[in-house]
Amino acid sequence: MSSPIALSEVVAGVDEAGRGPLAGPVVAAAVILDPRHPIKGLADSKKLSATQREKLETDIYRHALCYALGRAEVDEIDDLNILWASMLAMQRAVDGLAMTPERVLIDGNRVPTGMDNAVAIVRGDQTEPAISAASILAKQARDREMVSLAGEFPGYGFELHKGYPTRAHLSALQSLGVAEVHRRSFGPVKRLLERPQPEPQPGQAG
Repeated sequence: MSSPIALSEVVAGVDEAGRGPLAGPVVAAAVILDPRHPIKGLADSKKLSATQREKLETDIYRHALCYALGRAEVDEIDDLNILWASMLAMQRAVDGLAMTPERVLIDGNRVPTGMDNAVAIVRGDQTEPAISAASILAKQARDREMVSLAGEFPGYGFELHKGYPTRAHLSALQSLGVAEVHRRSFGPVKRLLERPQPEPQPGQAG
């Protein structure tokens, strides 16, 4: 549980979306709420309906003092691993804020390296409104991107599962193969890439 925050203190909440999927970027958001304009209904984005998230997203954009998104791309996830790519996305979100926060509240149990004014709060998206707001913006932004990627890479069902390893997604991977937006370091994708390929038969192109 975090200590009480004075209203005069500029505090940013930070959260990410997209650690678990097999495809697409990890997206983070940083939000500084305006204590003069509290937003009702803020909660962990995963516990809200799509309609609730859409309304709250509009309220956050309208009433927050400032906000910013950060991301780490698929190649960065594969190079760094998903934990450090998430930390990088969070750092980029904080760096993008128009205001400099005095304190940064991050959902989870780790903070980005060098962010000395940050504190990690386990399940902070359930207890800290600024982190809840960040979780909503991050999820909304990433979900929209995955819907867009569904148009570029048809057949995988990104618009439905947003890249998570559902049965339908794993089946599509088996039948369609690995797309450029898939995370090659993640188990199901990595195993598929490492699977021996059949030798070309006589008369087939090599």
